[in-house]
Amino acid sequence: MKYRTIFNNLLLAVSLVFLSSNIWAQHVVVKRIIEEGTVNNMIHHHLDILSNRIGGRPVGSDAYNAAVQWTASQFASWGLEVCIEEAGQTKVGFSRGPWSGKLYGGIFPGGDGVHLHFATPSYTSGTKGLQRGHVVIEPKTQAEFDRIKGVLKGAWVLISGTNTGQPIQRSAQADSRRDSIIRQNEEVTRHNNEVIRRYRMHSGDRAMNVDEMQETLKDSLRKTSDEPALFYRQMVEAGILGLIQSSQVPITALWDRETVFGENSSFENLPDIPDIKLDEHQYNYIYQLVKERHPIELEFDIRNHFRPGPVKFYNVIAKMTGTHYPDQYVMVSGHLDAFDVATGAIDCGTGVIATMEAARLLSVAGAKPKRTILFVLFAGEEFGLLGAKAWVEQHKDKLDKISNLFNRDGGPLAASGVAVPKAMYEDFVKISKDVSSINPDMPFIVDTIPPRPRPKRTGGTDASVFAIHGVPTISLRERDVKGYDFNYREIWHTERDLYTKSIAEYQEHTSVVLAVIVYNLANLNHLLSREGMYYEP
Repeated sequence: MKYRTIFNNLLLAVSLVFLSSNIWAQHVVVKRIIEEGTVNNMIHHHLDILSNRIGGRPVGSDAYNAAVQWTASQFASWGLEVCIEEAGQTKVGFSRGPWSGKLYGGIFPGGDGVHLHFATPSYTSGTKGLQRGHVVIEPKTQAEFDRIKGVLKGAWVLISGTNTGQPIQRSAQADSRRDSIIRQNEEVTRHNNEVIRRYRMHSGDRAMNVDEMQETLKDSLRKTSDEPALFYRQMVEAGILGLIQSSQVPITALWDRETVFGENSSFENLPDIPDIKLDEHQYNYIYQLVKERHPIELEFDIRNHFRPGPVKFYNVIAKMTGTHYPDQYVMVSGHLDAFDVATGAIDCGTGVIATMEAARLLSVAGAKPKRTILFVLFAGEEFGLLGAKAWVEQHKDKLDKISNLFNRDGGPLAASGVAVPKAMYEDFVKISKDVSSINPDMPFIVDTIPPRPRPKRTGGTDASVFAIHGVPTISLRERDVKGYDFNYREIWHTERDLYTKSIAEYQEHTSVVLAVIVYNLANLNHLLSREGMYYEP
């Protein structure tokens, strides 16, 4: 009995020594992460290459493919296992070149012209070289079209509406809808003309002007329907150079769904004319000049280039295999694609570079996590969460074993805390205890939140694809703690999504916080509890 007690005590002592050595080793790694992240942080170096050397990255573009190769090579250079997984394909490829435009003539004509501020959505047509032509206002009725059809050839057409980033639809269904509206408007016009004729005949008042008559007869007159580029097909057939629509500043430019995934999309069936979104101030000036019949011309050179498809696009996955629970996972992610009217430095450069720098910091620190950490750069988020959907479909067996997905898809702000269900609270307090030592000016607070309904449909980020399946998708809360006046709406899908909008000290701090929390979470002896995460609505 005496010897058994001695043996048990010896075994307990060895276990305590082993446990304490593991805790100490973990503490050393965290210390190294913080030291490297605060002294030699590389996150803005990653952003420089991603946004300035590679640039905007819609899937199907040469820039996106370059970003896949570069990020994969970086992960590999840090000693991670790297896998590039196919996530889908586009019908054709697209790469954007430079663009420029000028106004000649007007009230204050200049010899060199006035430079125009504009953009075009991805996957829409460029010009056929440098093209210069006169300007007309689009017709809204068949009579107006017939009146100006002779001057449409070689003209830039000002169309109604305000740019939302979407191009004018050019599908057969869109043409059918517009034709229906034209027929309805013709019927409305005939009705209104008959109402006016009868009023004049019975009242005998022929001196009343149009505005007075419309006010008098407002209960009897019908309204016509409006749609930008109502005579789209007819104007293209007449030989217009392109469409010009007013756009709020900063200019938003999205993508042409018909070209990328349309049923009839192919290299032989590409858009024919440019779809220009012009600064509203310049648009209004030009519109007034045309309305007053001033002789003006516009000149555009837009180099939107295509290549035959299909063009495959890929997710980039880097893995740091767990020592104890290799089949359990902590995930860190952002989406690699970005609209190319800017350079995608924020949306989602912030997510990509945080994922990359967290991986680098863990590697430099010599991390050996108990649980596998996956660093994932998703494809095609802007085209419908395509990369996340593909990953979930290809890895359904992993979903129940994901402790949490940290997906970053927002501004370049400082990690300031996290809000979690009660069942996760103690774990998050534990794994974030070292974060307070990183920067006292940026405190980190753990709060609790009530359960939320498990979503039935995807939302606006890749994380929503995982949430549908019950995977925890706790993300770090971020704030503009020093008041740099960052406005996400200013850059979201606009021409201002640039490297210069990033905030270096926030980005660096967040990458260190993310690396520490992910590493500590991967070292827990259990997966995070999903109790109270979601409820079934």
